[in-house]
Amino acid sequence: MTKTRVLILGGGFGGLYAALEFEKRSDPDFEVTLISQENFFLFTPMLHEVAASDLDVTHIVNPIRKLLRQVRFFVGEVQSVQLAERRVVIAHGFDRHTHSLEYDHIVFGLGSAVNFNNIPGLQDRALQMKSLGDAMALRNRLIEHLEEAGTDCAEKDRAALLTFVVAGGGFAGVETIGSINDLLREALPFYPNLKPEMLRVVLVHPGDFVLPELGQELGRYASLKLAERGVEIRFNTRVKAVTPRTVELTDGARIDSFTLIWTAGTSSHPLLNELDLPKERNRLRVSTALAVEGFAGVWALGDCAMIPDQQGGYYPPTAQHASREGKVLAYNIVASVRSEALKPFQFKTLGLLASIGRRTGVARILGINFSGFIAWWLWRTIYLLKLPRLEKKLRVALDWTLDLFFTKDFVQYLHGRSPAIDDVARADPSASRISQPPPEVPC
Repeated sequence: MTKTRVLILGGGFGGLYAALEFEKRSDPDFEVTLISQENFFLFTPMLHEVAASDLDVTHIVNPIRKLLRQVRFFVGEVQSVQLAERRVVIAHGFDRHTHSLEYDHIVFGLGSAVNFNNIPGLQDRALQMKSLGDAMALRNRLIEHLEEAGTDCAEKDRAALLTFVVAGGGFAGVETIGSINDLLREALPFYPNLKPEMLRVVLVHPGDFVLPELGQELGRYASLKLAERGVEIRFNTRVKAVTPRTVELTDGARIDSFTLIWTAGTSSHPLLNELDLPKERNRLRVSTALAVEGFAGVWALGDCAMIPDQQGGYYPPTAQHASREGKVLAYNIVASVRSEALKPFQFKTLGLLASIGRRTGVARILGINFSGFIAWWLWRTIYLLKLPRLEKKLRVALDWTLDLFFTKDFVQYLHGRSPAIDDVARADPSASRISQPPPEVPC
């Protein structure tokens, strides 16, 4: 009997949990393939802890092949989707050759992309906090700046080297700035030439208080705690432009800094713009059953979909929603093939949590506000339980336990090629292939 072919595009929360639902069903009538650019699932709520040296880089990622045994897995980049032919073109390999995969049902779970909002200089100079590579790059940048600022010849650039600007006061921005502020201040005592008063950490936010999703009370509490720990918050302000050593703000201020971390804007995946499908706010418009109406076999979830809720609005694109959408979507694909009734997606947000550094957090769970140590403890407990696989839970728990007794590591994740010597060059000095170091420049 011919199997129903299902392609799931994207290995984030929505796509992975849809694949896990098919995995659990192990239905012989379906051939399911998950396509992702990475061979791992990234647990993004803990990403800022990698950047701040709270967690090892591998402990918040899970190899997808360890999660899926029945569902097929393909590492590659989606180049195009041919809706009329029901075909997806995927590029992969060192030479970026392409494959064409045919489908009966397709699921769009590609996530979102960073949006720089056409701000001059931002795309070329800003760091991001969206991927594992972004977290590693940020950690390396922080440590590199401490090393450079600690030298005797860095006096003229020391202020810019030790000034770090984060744009965006949502969850990503607040958790990032709280974590990197802790890392920088814990590392400073190991640099004899640096003093705490030299460090400047700035949060730029367009609203009156940070974390507006949690309400004014918790938002102002978080703002106060960050300010007490040395974070300078510029309210009702946005980034206007970025130059090699300054960040210009809409209130006219110019901050002398080499580092801007951008967490203030996202947009739908660029591939969606190429599809002749109904959209709203650049995301696919779907029914409560997560199907793109009028296009049989086309489904969407997570950041790719505008999903109507019971109040006449739309569900937010959060991880706790996307993971549950994946389960409902997989059920509905099976139901549609068997001509059964589809299940509408219905879910009420259980809570929102944020860590703001130094064992402090804010949370709203089932309508009840928490702050301080208990909110931080809830953050760690809940996300530890949600992290896939027991192995990773134990590794993260061990990292957190060791963090109680030892200071943070501030080593860089370097991936450059090590020096090498060519034997031919040794015989003929004039043909030396060893790269020569640059001439010394006195400080």
